[in-house]
Amino acid sequence: MAWADSLPLLIVAGSIVVLVAMVVWAKVHPLLAFVLVSAAAAFGLGMPAAEVAAAIRKGMGDILGALTIVIVAGAMLGKLVAESGAAQRIASALVASCGPARMAWAMAATGLVVGIPLFFGVGFVLLVPIIFAVIAGAGLPLVVVGLPALAAMSVAHGLLPPHPAPTGLVATFGANMGLTLLYGLVVSVPAIVIGGPLFSRTLSGIKAKPLPGLIADPKPEEALPGLAVSVVTALLPAVLLVVSAGASLCVAADSPLAGVVAFAADPDVVMVVSLVFAAYTLGIARGTPLVAVMHTYSAAIVDVASILLVIAGSGAFKQVIVSTGVDARIAMVLESLPLDPLILGWLVAAAIRVCVGSATIAGLTAASIIAPLVAGGDVEPNLMVLAIGAGSIFCSHVNDGAFWMFKEYFNVSISDTLKSWTLMESIVAVVALAGVLLLDLVV
Repeated sequence: MAWADSLPLLIVAGSIVVLVAMVVWAKVHPLLAFVLVSAAAAFGLGMPAAEVAAAIRKGMGDILGALTIVIVAGAMLGKLVAESGAAQRIASALVASCGPARMAWAMAATGLVVGIPLFFGVGFVLLVPIIFAVIAGAGLPLVVVGLPALAAMSVAHGLLPPHPAPTGLVATFGANMGLTLLYGLVVSVPAIVIGGPLFSRTLSGIKAKPLPGLIADPKPEEALPGLAVSVVTALLPAVLLVVSAGASLCVAADSPLAGVVAFAADPDVVMVVSLVFAAYTLGIARGTPLVAVMHTYSAAIVDVASILLVIAGSGAFKQVIVSTGVDARIAMVLESLPLDPLILGWLVAAAIRVCVGSATIAGLTAASIIAPLVAGGDVEPNLMVLAIGAGSIFCSHVNDGAFWMFKEYFNVSISDTLKSWTLMESIVAVVALAGVLLLDLVV
């Protein structure tokens, strides 16, 4: 490749290195880092100065326009599921039905059910103290029983909409939200089983002693919503997305019902319907004033605001690559590599994850690089969402906030955190990739 042809690719690669350095070492907020790097890349790639600001605004606006309702509504729903006691009801019921011998499996199921509507950071803070309280009297090793729940929540965070990174990847690749969720559930189950209950059996030697202040006082039984209501409300978005995706495949494009199905299948509509349903079932129907439910929803916006800004920044970087035409050159280079595109997407996301620490940033940055390959039509976009999502949760270590949350909440050493948390994250990432590759053979 001639120097003139390789220079744009070197500029993009250098921009990613600078982005990582700004976020990791200089501690610049990711939004500002994305905007500054995007502007610098635009100038370096020859974009006219008068068009740079407009390209950045377009990139940010396009991705936020596609994702804001889904992500904010998902955060609101998750917050209400946790604060209403629905998460505790689900956890208690699963533990009671499984018994002490299968407690780790119950925790994995809890993590998946509750982890679909709850964002990982919020879920960790709200669910882990409940896990501690639920299993405190069972006399079982805390890491062995607790880690499967975190494995499930981590997999949901990386692979399943409406979590930020997979939702952003769906928008970037033009994938179908419902199909991505359906495929994601198929891939997630074996990853959770192997990285959760099966792997955690090897960790019985790790002694965790959580600080008393990190163990929540469970709500009394009479204050909890019913089990059926809790499960239906928590899983309603997933059910509606999967059902609507199936309906879309069954209805002909020229059918009079096509428009109705398309409206019902829209992720924004699904999330708003789920939010209204939850406000009634977990709020008004249980005597909670509407104003109190809205207060819970408002508090959720604080949890997700920073994530939305990161997503907006990634949109700016992607738009610069597209507007300057570098996306076509990236596609040519990637297509020439002797790697399956899905493996390539996983590797790019995993490399950025190891450098940056944030799964969300890793996934969205990888999407900017891989998007030209998906646009070429050589890979199933729904599966690429999952491949990159799996790579984005690989090898969480000391530059990831979740690493330290696990260490402090479980009160274990850094060495034991690496042996448990870091290894678990790597296992689920690799198993999920294997699942994606197997699914690629049949879809």
